[in-house]
Amino acid sequence: MIRTISIGRYSLVQDTFIRAFPDGKIAVRIGKQMYTGHPVNAA
Repeated sequence: MIRTISIGRYSLVQDTFIRAFPDGKIAVRIGKQMYTGHPVNAA
């Protein structure tokens, strides 16, 4: 599933969902790199 996360005040990353963390953050993977951040709400 494709998800979008915020990794900074102005930076967004969108790719394949990997896992959810207890603090509300989620992880997505782009190639070999994994990014963690807060999910962006759907409009």
